[in-house]
Amino acid sequence: MHISEGVLSGPVLAGGWALSAVGVGLGLKRLDYDRLMTVAILSAAFFVGSLIHVPIGPVSAHLILNGLLGAILGPAAFPAIAVALLLQAVLFQYGGLIVLGANVFDMAGPAVACAFAFGPLLRRTGKARAVGAFCCGFFAVLLAALLTACALALSGEGFAATAKAIVVAHVPIMLVEGAVTAMAVGFLAKVRPELLAQALTR
Repeated sequence: MHISEGVLSGPVLAGGWALSAVGVGLGLKRLDYDRLMTVAILSAAFFVGSLIHVPIGPVSAHLILNGLLGAILGPAAFPAIAVALLLQAVLFQYGGLIVLGANVFDMAGPAVACAFAFGPLLRRTGKARAVGAFCCGFFAVLLAALLTACALALSGEGFAATAKAIVVAHVPIMLVEGAVTAMAVGFLAKVRPELLAQALTR
């Protein structure tokens, strides 16, 4: 779901950078240094998960894992996703440096929003936690697709068809991401419950 260079209008690019700067700043402020290894590992998982992608016009469809990062890292998902997208832009030209702000906010904003929205379910056990984790994965991708579509639509009427195609193309990915997030959170609850406990207090 990377937006390519030269696609977005100036105001949209500026808005993306402003929102991402605020998000990264708040994420770093809420990040405990003893959790840096966890953040680094999940940032790497996000980086790898996004490498295999299918181009759709100026964007692409691929596994995102932003809901998983949001569920485990909370606000720290912003700097984790920002680093991963920066490396992808520099090393593989996915997206780009100028459009980096918009791409970061499109991915990290929904991750953090879902972490807060479904946090009460994630704090519970059993089926409630699984439902919360699934919702984190599903709705984080849905919101990311909608934000990407809005960014394109606001940049020109010519991108309206592509904006609609983005949301439709990511429906299967939403389901897969929901299932992956539910399984990952369930696994962590068994083997590293303290990791989830730390995440849910952020």
